[in-house]
Amino acid sequence: MIKRSASAPIREAAKSFPLVAITGPRQSGKTTLSRHVFDDRPYVSFEDPYVRQRFEEDPRGFLAVYEEGAVFDEAQRCPELFSYLQGQVDGDSRMGRL
Repeated sequence: MIKRSASAPIREAAKSFPLVAITGPRQSGKTTLSRHVFDDRPYVSFEDPYVRQRFEEDPRGFLAVYEEGAVFDEAQRCPELFSYLQGQVDGDSRMGRL
């Protein structure tokens, strides 16, 4: 893996905010970076139709599985996710969870 200068600022942001978003152009290393920085968290890709289906069938139940945090990749594939995440953060604002 190429050493990324963004690793430290992302770790710091996770200490100050309940959610951290990593954005950028395609194939720029966002997934690799997030999996490296948050290697202690489950990885969930919304690119997988089965994952999207599970979320759509029971959003709150789906997110309850990741109560301690996760890396949600390809989240743009499931726009409703952001509303549910906002609700979770409003109810529990622990830093760096998701």
